[in-house]
Amino acid sequence: MDQEDKKEKIQKAYKQYVLENGTQPPSVYFFAKKLKMPEAEFYEYYNSFEAIESDAWLDYLRQTLLSLHADAAYDQYSVREKLLAFYYTWIEVLKKDRSFVVQSYHKLRQPVARYTGPLQPFKDGFYNFATELMMEGRESREIVTRPVVSDRYVDGLWMQLLYILDFWVTDLSRGFESTDTAIEKSVNTSFDLMGKSVVDSVLDLAKFVYQNRKS
Repeated sequence: MDQEDKKEKIQKAYKQYVLENGTQPPSVYFFAKKLKMPEAEFYEYYNSFEAIESDAWLDYLRQTLLSLHADAAYDQYSVREKLLAFYYTWIEVLKKDRSFVVQSYHKLRQPVARYTGPLQPFKDGFYNFATELMMEGRESREIVTRPVVSDRYVDGLWMQLLYILDFWVTDLSRGFESTDTAIEKSVNTSFDLMGKSVVDSVLDLAKFVYQNRKS
């Protein structure tokens, strides 16, 4: 069994324990014994139970991105469509592990935006993805570059992701239809704000008038 297979085995056993007992194992020693694994071997793959949860969240991101890039049509999407596709696909990935995701999410220190904990590697990966989207959006002119504000767009998308996650965790609608609506409305609103607006048009006109005023 190679390293990735062993990590997957540990992660799967950990999730099963958490779901069946509602809490983490009492110790690494206890958990390793249930896996018929020396405690020292466990530490070859993870240094804590929190590290397992962190890896699980990162895996959800990896699965989402792999699924997106496996679709030949994805590269032809607009940036707005790519972000919509990301959220819809990510939620589908989370659905397969919903019980564990909900338990893990509720254990996170609040506010999550400030104390990411096990979400930090996932956050770093999302920031990389979102940064590339913003660069692409500027090139395609779907996103307007504005002084100071433009540098915070990615932070805004991270807050949007946390909003969607929190909404989905507590969503009681059939088939999580309300989450789909929340995704659509929040993404469309964010791109309306990041794109060219009436205010930008007015400022462009004012700039043109100023530059071409008669002396």
